[in-house]
Amino acid sequence: MKSGILVIQKEKNMTSREVVNQISKKFGIKKVGHTGTLDPLATGVLVLAIGEGTKLVPFLTSDEKEYVAEVLVGLETDTLDVTGKVLKQCQVDLNEEQVAQVIKGFPRQYLQEVPKYSAVHVNGKRLYEYARSEEEVCLPKKEVEIKALELLSFHQTDVDVSFTFRCVVSKGTYIRSLIRDIGNMLGVPCTMKNLHRTRQGIFKEEQAKKISEANPSDMLTLSSALSNYPKVILDADKLYKVRNGAKLEGSLEKPTCFVDKEGRLVAIYENAKDFSGIKPMKVFHDE
Repeated sequence: MKSGILVIQKEKNMTSREVVNQISKKFGIKKVGHTGTLDPLATGVLVLAIGEGTKLVPFLTSDEKEYVAEVLVGLETDTLDVTGKVLKQCQVDLNEEQVAQVIKGFPRQYLQEVPKYSAVHVNGKRLYEYARSEEEVCLPKKEVEIKALELLSFHQTDVDVSFTFRCVVSKGTYIRSLIRDIGNMLGVPCTMKNLHRTRQGIFKEEQAKKISEANPSDMLTLSSALSNYPKVILDADKLYKVRNGAKLEGSLEKPTCFVDKEGRLVAIYENAKDFSGIKPMKVFHDE
């Protein structure tokens, strides 16, 4: 199989690009990309697209994600995680019930300010470039959805206070920012100590392979990677037309996968806006 989707268990202190490069070298395939960055500090599910699978990236990055995050209370850093420069550190008087109440009452939809150490573009530059050069910039905000949020544990020692929570969030949600905002509601600085992604869309941790264990045979087919999309099986006549990117009559409720009789993905179609019918969003030539 030259193309497919590979679910990797990312290890700590690796960039997502380093994972891509290692798999590219190991599989002997140049065309490899990821479908959602994980910070070097973070671990867990990283979905890679290989070969023709790179055409699926826009469809896979739009999915919700699930995380387990560990929070250190009483610490504020410039990166919003423990790898950053300490801006504030203080003793806190906090109990589990206070944290549980804030977690329970946290808004499910809100405007989240993007971290200044992030790859978001503002006026042609990435935010982390402004941060590194200590240039002032207005940080953008975007609406995010917190679909699930629950406190898993609370720990208090003579040295520090920490807690762990699970969350399911919409595309584009920064967990570092979520932790900062939970801290604001608690009235104390909070920063991310550890982060583990347990799911991205339909891809779960149980499917993930370590880089050292991953093989081309572990790749999922393109059609199975879109198992949550409707599918149409093509007859011989339609197959020829679809392979060649033909516009067709009809209408679709949502983007739809067109597959051959063996279940291989041939194209993804959508309703056309400039004529009455449907047209291809992506055509695949090698699964």
